[in-house]
Amino acid sequence: MTAPSQGVLVQCIGNPDRRDDGAGIAVADRLAGCLPDRAKLLRRSGDMLALIDDWDDCAALVCVDAIASLGSPGTIHRLDLSCESIPSDMMPMSSHAFGLGEAIALARSLGSAPGRIVIFGVEGTDFSDGVGLSPKVSQSIDPLATRVIGEVATLLEETAHA
Repeated sequence: MTAPSQGVLVQCIGNPDRRDDGAGIAVADRLAGCLPDRAKLLRRSGDMLALIDDWDDCAALVCVDAIASLGSPGTIHRLDLSCESIPSDMMPMSSHAFGLGEAIALARSLGSAPGRIVIFGVEGTDFSDGVGLSPKVSQSIDPLATRVIGEVATLLEETAHA
């Protein structure tokens, strides 16, 4: 499945069977039916290298994933990779074996990364086996979905004028 040609791809990443790691999938559930035509929503789990295949023909990428807590579970972090890099203390704490940061670095080295990449990470606290988000992460899902919708609108506007 590919992203819309020169549109915005929203990838929500996670494993709902690992508690807070399911935050990205919970955001995808909130976003279903709420994105404009030139935006595509994909749910992904596990294989970070497979994400790169999804990036063909998209001008911008928005990724949503859970990260290990940096001190405040439920806190939402936004990273614009056109003007900053992924902090080393953030993405490597992901429960995925090969992280999003490594996938983006690989895609950039291969010349296949989208022109704009924005990551939203929500701090989780419980990545154990089981279903259900911790209370603070659960409370962050609706505000995070709202932020993603706004980000997509901005990126679509930018890419329309590029």
